[in-house]
Order: sequence, then structure tokens, then C-alpha cells
Amino acid sequence: MASTYLPEDGRLLAEDVAGDNSPALSVSELSGALKRSVEDAFSHVRVRGEISGFKRVGSGHSYLTLKDDRACLDAVIWKGTPVAFRPEDGAEVIATGRLTTYPGRSRYQIVIERLELAGQGALMALLDQRRRALASEGLFAEERKRPLPFLPARIGVVTSPTGAVIRDILHRLEDRCPTHVIVWPVAVQGEGAAAQVAAAVTGFAALPTPPDLIIVARGGGSIEDLWAFNEDVVVRAVAGSPIPVISAVGHETDVTLCDFAADRRAPTPTAAAEMAVPVRAELLMQVRTLGARTARCVNRYREHAAERLAAVARHLPSPDRLLGPQRQRLDDLSDRLPRALSRSLAVARGELAQAAGAMRPALLQAKVTRGRERLAAVRLRPALVTVRIDDARDRLGRLWRLAEQLHPDRPLARGYARVETRAGRTVASATAARTAGAVTLVFADGSVAARVEATGRPAYDKTKPEQPSLL
Repeated sequence: MASTYLPEDGRLLAEDVAGDNSPALSVSELSGALKRSVEDAFSHVRVRGEISGFKRVGSGHSYLTLKDDRACLDAVIWKGTPVAFRPEDGAEVIATGRLTTYPGRSRYQIVIERLELAGQGALMALLDQRRRALASEGLFAEERKRPLPFLPARIGVVTSPTGAVIRDILHRLEDRCPTHVIVWPVAVQGEGAAAQVAAAVTGFAALPTPPDLIIVARGGGSIEDLWAFNEDVVVRAVAGSPIPVISAVGHETDVTLCDFAADRRAPTPTAAAEMAVPVRAELLMQVRTLGARTARCVNRYREHAAERLAAVARHLPSPDRLLGPQRQRLDDLSDRLPRALSRSLAVARGELAQAAGAMRPALLQAKVTRGRERLAAVRLRPALVTVRIDDARDRLGRLWRLAEQLHPDRPLARGYARVETRAGRTVASATAARTAGAVTLVFADGSVAARVEATGRPAYDKTKPEQPSLL
């Protein structure tokens, strides 16, 4: 007898049935029965293994393989499942979930509902490996860290809006120095927390009026809870922020990679608020102290200056000693001034009387009369003026005729020629002609260019009838 398998409930209801008479099951029915059996038997399992082939698809789901030295198990993490850290190939983890099958490929797999690293040592090893990789890029270098502003006007806080951290920061700032605070709410743990924190740090720098300081804060927790602040995206955002950043993640003993990338690390969020601003009361007290010291310095300087002035004044002579001779001279001049004015007035009156006597009307009339007589005498002698003009004209005519006879071009009309250099200078000797070489012969009707040949003949001799040629 053969058994009959009913796919509805998975039980054997009848036996001793012939094998060739058993009903045929479809592939889907058999796959569904296997799926229900596996899910009922392994609805909650914990598996330890090494991650291999991790990938996140566009839908947000993640697929990976868990393996050890003898077997492997496919795994899937549905979108929205909280994961404290970013899975990486080679990490040893403990996955909690349920087994199921994938009928489309005849595979069984685990649907992971919780994923954690296999032990604190493995998690710290992964953290140390990531720290060394980021440090090699210079993200943790001390020389790139900037000083915090002394008194920031605006402070940006990246944290959860519902936790106690933001209240602690606001209360501490209110106690020390009230400051304008801009809160960027983010998730501080779980899936997507790292991306939100990085976006907040980057977003503060992109604001039209960015804050002067950023505080990245979170309360204490396990290393898994703080893992979002160890992600690459958060570390790079903090290291690349143009605004100084204070990292206040966890308690004093908690250390994250965000602490290394930030410009300052605070042991607690409250300590971050204390680092961000000074105490307003202390500043006022310091200002008052400096004001009092300034006033004392001014008074002491004034007192010392008055003492030095009094000491110098004691060595100066009295005004009577300094101004006595000048005062006496002024009195002397004041006494002499009336006499000098009277004498000068008498002299001026004498000169005026003498000038007035020379300008009497009778004398002036006599001068006018003599001038008229001389003018009349000149008018009565026109013939004398005419004779003198004729004499001057004759002398001018004789001088003009003499100038015409002495003109250098006058002999040219009688057949003579004047020898000149090409520059227009007159050549007066044979030596000068030979030196010039090229000359110009000027005639009455024009000029002719000529060249002198040095023949060595004797100069012109008036006693000989023959004349040497110059050309």
C-alpha cells in the first residue's frame, strides 16, 4: 500500500494505495507545502556566519550570503528593517530571523529581522579597520582642525528632537550665555540615521545665513547604537564641513570616528555646550574688571603727569624774569614814539612846502610860454627840414650804388663764374677746390656741376699768358 499526500494540511490520510494511482502534485503545490513546512519548523532562528556578496538594490532591499567553512545560506533584509551598522563583506555577524523558501529558484533563505556583529571584538576590529582607512586619507589630521569661534552668534545642533540631549544643550546655553540655536532634527540610530546626520551637517553650510558653530550630539548607548556615527558618510561630512564642528556623541568613554573628524570632541552634550560659549557673567565681570583697571591706570598716569609737570614748573623762571626786558623795551619805545612821529611830521611838512613853491601858477605859466615859443620857432623853419631830408636821400643813393657794385653776382654778367661746394660755400683757393672734389660753377644764367682733378699743376700766375684748366 502507498501513502497519499494531501497538500492542504501536509498529513498522510490514507495508506496501502497503489503507487501508480497516487494523485500528481503541481510544482507550485509542492513548493507551497515545502514553504509552509520550513516556515513552521524554523520561524525563529539565530545564525552566525560571515557576510559575502552584500548588495543593496534600487528598491531598498538588501541581499547577502552567510557562510562558514562548510556551507552557505542566502539571506535578505527587507527595506525598513533597522540595522545598527552598515553590512560589509567579510564581517562576522549573528542574524536573527526566520527561514523561508523562494519557489522561483527552489532555494531556501533567511529573512533577517535583526543583524548584529558577532561579539564586541569583531565590531571593534571593523571599527579599527575603518579608522585606519579614513586616517590614511588625512581626515583625522590635526593640522586641518580649526579653532572654535569665541562667541558664536548662531549655533546649529544636529540631534534627535525628542531626546534629553537637546534639552540639556539648550539649558546649558541658557545658563552660560543665551545664544540663537538652530536644531536640525535627525534620527541618531538605526537604518538611514547616518545619511540624515551627514545631510544635516552639509545642509547647515548651505543655509543663506549659516551658523557659526555646529554641534553633533547624541546620548550614550552601546557601540551598536552609536554605529551611525562611525559610517563613512558622516565622517566625510564632518571633516569637509566649512563650519567648525563639535562632536558630542555618547558618554565620556564612548569614542566614534565622528570624534576624530570633528574640530573638537566633547565628552558629553552638556560639555559641548560649555565649549561652545563662554560664561556671560564671567565676561561681564572681566569687562568690569578691565574697566576698573583702565580707570586706575588713567588716574595713575594723570597723577604722575601732574607731578612731573609740577617738577618741571619749579625749574622754569618766573614770568616777570622772562618778560621783564621786553616789557621795559616796550615802555621805552612807547615813550619815543610820539617824539619820532612829531619829527617825521615836521620833515614832511617842509618837503610839502618846498614842492608847493615849485608848483606855483606863475612858474607853470612861464614854462608853458617857453614851450610855445620853441614850437613856433620850429614851424617857421620848414626849408631847413627839407634840406636835411634831401641830404639824407643823396647819401642813401650813393650807398646803394656802392652796394650794387660790390654785389658778388655782379662780375658774373661779365663772363666770370663763382666756384662753390655742393653745400653752397664759396671756394676761394685751389687747395679748397681739390679738397672739395665735387664743386658747382655758378654763372649769370645758371649753375653747372663739376669735379676737380688733382693734377699737381702750379697755381695760377698772373705773369704767364696761359691759364691752367681746373677741370
